[in-house]
Amino acid sequence: MKIAAFEHAGEYQVGLVSQDGSHVRPFMLSSDKRPVGLLCLIAWLESGGELPAVGDALPLAQVGLLAPFRSFRRNLWCVGRNYRAHAKELAGSVFQKEQEDGWPMVFTKVPEAVVGPHAEVRLPTEVSEQIDYEAELAVVIGRGGCNIARADAMKHVFGYTIVNDVTARDVQMRHGQWDLGKNLDGFCPMGPWVVTADEMDGCNTRVRCWVNGELRQDGHTADMIFDIPALIETMSRGITLYPGDVIATGTPAGVGMGMQPPRWLRTGDVVRVEVDGIGAIENRFI
Repeated sequence: MKIAAFEHAGEYQVGLVSQDGSHVRPFMLSSDKRPVGLLCLIAWLESGGELPAVGDALPLAQVGLLAPFRSFRRNLWCVGRNYRAHAKELAGSVFQKEQEDGWPMVFTKVPEAVVGPHAEVRLPTEVSEQIDYEAELAVVIGRGGCNIARADAMKHVFGYTIVNDVTARDVQMRHGQWDLGKNLDGFCPMGPWVVTADEMDGCNTRVRCWVNGELRQDGHTADMIFDIPALIETMSRGITLYPGDVIATGTPAGVGMGMQPPRWLRTGDVVRVEVDGIGAIENRFI
Protein backbone atom coordinates (compact mmCIF):
# COMPACT_ATOMS: atom_id res chain seq x y z
CA MET A 1 0.00 0.00 0.00
CA LYS A 2 0.92 3.65 -0.41
CA ILE A 3 0.57 5.91 2.63
CA ALA A 4 0.70 9.68 2.15
CA ALA A 5 0.59 12.72 4.37
CA PHE A 6 -1.41 15.63 3.02
CA GLU A 7 -3.31 18.78 3.83
CA HIS A 8 -6.99 19.14 2.98
CA ALA A 9 -9.40 21.88 4.03
CA GLY A 10 -6.72 23.25 6.36
CA GLU A 11 -6.24 19.96 8.20
CA TYR A 12 -3.24 17.62 8.36
CA GLN A 13 -4.15 14.06 7.37
CA VAL A 14 -2.54 10.70 6.69
CA GLY A 15 -4.23 8.47 4.17
CA LEU A 16 -4.22 5.43 1.91
CA VAL A 17 -3.44 6.22 -1.73
CA SER A 18 -5.30 4.28 -4.43
CA GLN A 19 -3.29 1.88 -6.57
CA ASP A 20 -3.60 4.16 -9.61
CA GLY A 21 -2.48 7.18 -7.58
CA SER A 22 -5.61 9.18 -8.35
CA HIS A 23 -7.26 9.28 -4.90
CA VAL A 24 -6.41 9.19 -1.22
CA ARG A 25 -8.65 8.02 1.64
CA PRO A 26 -7.80 9.59 5.02
CA PHE A 27 -7.28 7.27 7.97
CA MET A 28 -9.72 7.86 10.80
CA LEU A 29 -7.08 8.55 13.43
CA SER A 30 -7.88 9.79 16.91
CA SER A 31 -7.11 13.41 17.74
CA ASP A 32 -4.02 12.44 19.75
CA LYS A 33 -2.56 10.27 16.96
CA ARG A 34 -3.33 12.46 13.96
CA PRO A 35 -0.68 15.14 14.68
CA VAL A 36 2.05 12.46 14.79
CA GLY A 37 0.74 10.89 11.60
CA LEU A 38 2.71 8.16 9.88
CA LEU A 39 5.23 7.79 12.69
CA CYS A 40 2.44 6.76 15.05
CA LEU A 41 0.76 4.61 12.41
CA ILE A 42 3.93 2.59 11.73
CA ALA A 43 4.48 1.91 15.41
CA TRP A 44 0.83 0.85 15.77
CA LEU A 45 0.91 -1.52 12.79
CA GLU A 46 4.25 -3.05 13.77
CA SER A 47 2.94 -3.74 17.28
CA GLY A 48 0.18 -5.86 15.76
CA GLY A 49 -2.54 -3.24 15.47
CA GLU A 50 -4.98 -3.31 12.58
CA LEU A 51 -5.10 -0.75 9.80
CA PRO A 52 -7.45 2.10 10.84
CA ALA A 53 -10.69 2.70 9.01
CA VAL A 54 -10.59 5.16 6.14
CA GLY A 55 -12.88 7.99 5.14
CA ASP A 56 -14.24 9.07 1.78
CA ALA A 57 -11.88 9.17 -1.20
CA LEU A 58 -10.42 12.56 -2.11
CA PRO A 59 -8.96 13.30 -5.56
CA LEU A 60 -5.21 13.50 -5.12
CA ALA A 61 -5.16 16.58 -7.34
CA GLN A 62 -7.27 18.41 -4.76
CA VAL A 63 -5.03 17.83 -1.74
CA GLY A 64 -1.61 19.19 -0.92
CA LEU A 65 0.90 16.37 -0.58
CA LEU A 66 3.36 16.81 2.27
CA ALA A 67 6.51 14.95 3.27
CA PRO A 68 5.38 11.52 4.54
CA PHE A 69 6.56 12.32 8.05
CA ARG A 70 5.46 15.35 10.02
CA SER A 71 7.65 14.44 12.97
CA PHE A 72 10.71 12.26 13.50
CA ARG A 73 12.19 10.63 16.55
CA ARG A 74 15.62 11.91 15.50
CA ASN A 75 17.86 12.73 12.53
CA LEU A 76 17.61 10.83 9.26
CA TRP A 77 20.39 8.32 8.58
CA CYS A 78 22.23 8.88 5.29
CA VAL A 79 24.92 7.06 3.33
CA GLY A 80 27.63 8.70 1.25
CA ARG A 81 29.19 7.40 -1.98
CA ASN A 82 27.29 4.12 -2.03
CA TYR A 83 27.32 3.53 -5.80
CA ARG A 84 30.63 2.64 -7.42
CA ALA A 85 30.20 4.97 -10.40
CA HIS A 86 29.31 7.86 -8.10
CA ALA A 87 32.34 7.20 -5.89
CA LYS A 88 34.48 7.24 -9.04
CA GLU A 89 33.08 10.53 -10.35
CA LEU A 90 33.96 12.24 -7.05
CA ALA A 91 37.43 10.69 -6.81
CA GLY A 92 39.03 14.06 -7.44
CA SER A 93 37.17 15.81 -4.64
CA VAL A 94 38.19 16.26 -1.02
CA PHE A 95 36.35 12.99 -0.33
CA GLN A 96 38.65 10.88 -2.47
CA LYS A 97 39.51 8.15 0.04
CA GLU A 98 38.15 4.82 -1.09
CA GLN A 99 36.16 2.77 1.41
CA GLU A 100 38.97 0.29 1.88
CA ASP A 101 37.92 -0.79 5.36
CA GLY A 102 34.64 -2.25 4.18
CA TRP A 103 32.36 0.13 6.07
CA PRO A 104 29.84 2.61 4.65
CA MET A 105 30.17 6.35 5.12
CA VAL A 106 27.30 7.42 7.37
CA PHE A 107 26.07 10.92 8.23
CA THR A 108 22.73 12.43 9.21
CA LYS A 109 20.28 15.08 8.07
CA VAL A 110 18.21 17.01 10.59
CA PRO A 111 14.41 16.62 10.42
CA GLU A 112 14.08 20.37 9.98
CA ALA A 113 15.67 20.04 6.51
CA VAL A 114 12.74 17.91 5.29
CA VAL A 115 10.22 19.51 2.91
CA GLY A 116 7.43 18.11 0.80
CA PRO A 117 7.57 16.37 -2.58
CA HIS A 118 6.55 19.49 -4.51
CA ALA A 119 7.80 22.25 -2.20
CA GLU A 120 9.94 25.08 -3.48
CA VAL A 121 13.50 24.98 -2.18
CA ARG A 122 15.31 28.25 -1.55
CA LEU A 123 18.87 28.50 -2.84
CA PRO A 124 20.91 29.92 0.08
CA THR A 125 23.14 32.06 -2.12
CA GLU A 126 24.45 33.94 0.92
CA VAL A 127 25.97 30.66 2.13
CA SER A 128 26.76 28.61 -0.98
CA GLU A 129 27.22 28.93 -4.73
CA GLN A 130 27.55 25.18 -5.34
CA ILE A 131 24.19 23.57 -4.65
CA ASP A 132 23.90 19.99 -5.91
CA TYR A 133 21.18 17.32 -6.14
CA GLU A 134 21.35 13.66 -5.10
CA ALA A 135 18.50 11.29 -6.02
CA GLU A 136 18.06 8.54 -3.45
CA LEU A 137 15.90 5.64 -2.38
CA ALA A 138 15.10 5.88 1.33
CA VAL A 139 14.27 2.95 3.59
CA VAL A 140 11.67 3.34 6.34
CA ILE A 141 12.23 1.14 9.37
CA GLY A 142 9.18 -0.65 10.74
CA ARG A 143 10.38 -3.04 13.40
CA GLY A 144 12.98 -1.56 15.70
CA GLY A 145 16.02 -3.36 17.01
CA CYS A 146 19.67 -3.26 17.99
CA ASN A 147 22.48 -5.39 16.51
CA ILE A 148 20.23 -6.58 13.71
CA ALA A 149 21.79 -9.43 11.73
CA ARG A 150 22.06 -9.07 7.97
CA ALA A 151 19.92 -12.18 7.50
CA ASP A 152 17.09 -10.55 9.47
CA ALA A 153 17.47 -6.99 8.23
CA MET A 154 14.70 -6.95 5.62
CA LYS A 155 12.19 -8.07 8.26
CA HIS A 156 12.71 -4.65 9.85
CA VAL A 157 11.79 -2.67 6.72
CA PHE A 158 8.34 -1.09 6.71
CA GLY A 159 8.63 0.50 3.30
CA TYR A 160 10.32 2.99 1.01
CA THR A 161 10.16 6.62 -0.02
CA ILE A 162 12.21 9.08 -2.11
CA VAL A 163 14.72 11.67 -0.92
CA ASN A 164 16.69 14.36 -2.71
CA ASP A 165 19.83 14.74 -0.57
CA VAL A 166 20.50 18.35 -1.59
CA THR A 167 24.07 19.38 -0.80
CA ALA A 168 26.08 22.60 -0.64
CA ARG A 169 29.35 21.25 -2.05
CA ASP A 170 31.52 24.25 -1.20
CA VAL A 171 30.32 24.16 2.41
CA GLN A 172 30.85 20.39 2.50
CA MET A 173 34.43 20.70 1.24
CA ARG A 174 35.24 23.79 3.31
CA HIS A 175 34.50 21.95 6.55
CA GLY A 176 35.91 18.59 5.47
CA GLN A 177 32.84 16.77 6.78
CA TRP A 178 29.23 16.23 5.77
CA ASP A 179 26.76 17.73 8.20
CA LEU A 180 26.82 21.48 7.54
CA GLY A 181 26.68 21.15 3.76
CA LYS A 182 23.81 18.67 3.96
CA ASN A 183 21.52 20.34 6.48
CA LEU A 184 20.56 23.76 5.20
CA ASP A 185 16.86 24.56 5.34
CA GLY A 186 14.88 22.66 2.71
CA PHE A 187 17.78 20.37 1.77
CA CYS A 188 15.76 17.16 2.07
CA PRO A 189 12.72 17.01 -0.23
CA MET A 190 10.88 13.78 0.53
CA GLY A 191 7.87 11.84 -0.73
CA PRO A 192 5.53 11.57 -2.43
CA TRP A 193 4.45 8.83 -0.01
CA VAL A 194 5.71 5.63 1.61
CA VAL A 195 5.25 2.37 -0.31
CA THR A 196 5.14 -0.67 1.95
CA ALA A 197 7.76 -3.38 1.55
CA ASP A 198 5.25 -5.97 0.38
CA GLU A 199 4.67 -3.95 -2.81
CA MET A 200 8.23 -3.36 -4.00
CA ASP A 201 11.77 -4.65 -3.73
CA GLY A 202 14.08 -1.85 -2.69
CA CYS A 203 17.09 -4.05 -3.47
CA ASN A 204 16.02 -4.25 -7.10
CA THR A 205 14.74 -0.92 -8.36
CA ARG A 206 15.80 2.03 -10.51
CA VAL A 207 16.68 5.56 -9.32
CA ARG A 208 16.62 8.47 -11.79
CA CYS A 209 16.95 12.23 -11.68
CA TRP A 210 16.18 14.96 -14.20
CA VAL A 211 17.17 18.62 -14.05
CA ASN A 212 14.96 20.80 -16.24
CA GLY A 213 13.93 17.69 -18.16
CA GLU A 214 17.53 16.52 -18.78
CA LEU A 215 18.25 13.04 -17.45
CA ARG A 216 21.28 13.35 -15.16
CA GLN A 217 21.19 10.23 -12.96
CA ASP A 218 20.09 6.71 -13.86
CA GLY A 219 21.16 3.99 -11.47
CA HIS A 220 20.01 0.69 -10.04
CA THR A 221 19.98 -0.24 -6.38
CA ALA A 222 21.56 -3.58 -7.27
CA ASP A 223 24.73 -1.53 -7.95
CA MET A 224 25.05 -0.28 -4.39
CA ILE A 225 28.39 -0.93 -2.72
CA PHE A 226 26.56 -1.66 0.54
CA ASP A 227 23.08 -3.07 0.02
CA ILE A 228 20.09 -2.43 2.26
CA PRO A 229 20.68 -5.41 4.60
CA ALA A 230 24.29 -4.31 5.06
CA LEU A 231 23.23 -0.75 5.88
CA ILE A 232 20.67 -1.86 8.46
CA GLU A 233 23.15 -4.27 10.02
CA THR A 234 25.81 -1.56 10.23
CA MET A 235 23.61 1.24 11.56
CA SER A 236 22.11 -0.97 14.25
CA ARG A 237 25.50 -2.04 15.65
CA GLY A 238 25.16 -0.93 19.26
CA ILE A 239 22.49 1.61 18.24
CA THR A 240 18.77 0.92 18.52
CA LEU A 241 16.78 1.63 15.37
CA TYR A 242 13.19 2.70 15.94
CA PRO A 243 9.98 2.38 13.93
CA GLY A 244 9.86 5.36 11.58
CA ASP A 245 13.62 5.79 11.26
CA VAL A 246 14.58 6.76 7.71
CA ILE A 247 17.76 5.64 5.93
CA ALA A 248 18.71 7.41 2.69
CA THR A 249 20.77 4.82 0.83
CA GLY A 250 23.07 6.93 -1.36
CA THR A 251 22.96 8.39 -4.86
CA PRO A 252 23.96 7.07 -8.31
CA ALA A 253 26.46 8.76 -10.62
CA GLY A 254 25.48 11.94 -12.45
CA VAL A 255 25.55 14.63 -9.76
CA GLY A 256 26.47 18.18 -10.76
CA MET A 257 29.78 18.04 -8.93
CA GLY A 258 30.92 15.11 -11.06
CA MET A 259 30.47 16.94 -14.37
CA GLN A 260 33.23 18.74 -16.24
CA PRO A 261 32.80 21.59 -15.57
CA PRO A 262 30.52 21.15 -12.55
CA ARG A 263 26.90 22.16 -13.08
CA TRP A 264 25.32 23.65 -9.99
CA LEU A 265 21.64 24.32 -9.43
CA ARG A 266 20.41 27.80 -10.34
CA THR A 267 17.27 29.83 -9.72
CA GLY A 268 14.32 28.34 -11.56
CA ASP A 269 15.81 24.86 -11.97
CA VAL A 270 13.36 21.99 -11.50
CA VAL A 271 14.70 18.71 -10.13
CA ARG A 272 12.64 15.55 -10.57
CA VAL A 273 13.60 12.35 -8.74
CA GLU A 274 11.85 9.11 -9.65
CA VAL A 275 12.17 5.63 -8.17
CA ASP A 276 10.46 2.70 -9.87
CA GLY A 277 7.74 1.27 -7.67
CA ILE A 278 7.25 4.49 -5.71
CA GLY A 279 6.68 7.46 -8.00
CA ALA A 280 8.37 10.85 -8.20
CA ILE A 281 9.04 14.09 -6.37
CA GLU A 282 9.65 17.35 -8.21
CA ASN A 283 10.97 20.55 -6.64
CA ARG A 284 11.70 24.00 -8.06
CA PHE A 285 14.73 25.84 -6.70
CA ILE A 286 14.18 29.54 -6.15
